[in-house]
Amino acid sequence: MTHAKEATHAPDVLIANAGTLFLFSPLSSRAKQWIDEHVEPDATWYGNTLVVEHSFAWGLGQGMKDAGLELK
Repeated sequence: MTHAKEATHAPDVLIANAGTLFLFSPLSSRAKQWIDEHVEPDATWYGNTLVVEHSFAWGLGQGMKDAGLELK
């Protein structure tokens, strides 16, 4: 029996749980463009990382996944 290797793709967004906040770091231009189009312009950024309250993180991540972005 032959096992096909699962295709692995570099993540578009790196997500870190910082307790009450989640940090979304876009790693690809596609991810940055998606954030620019779907996140309010007055969002909080720490350098190149989007800072998101815990209550909004799941919805943001799900929207990114639905758009085909690879999350890690």
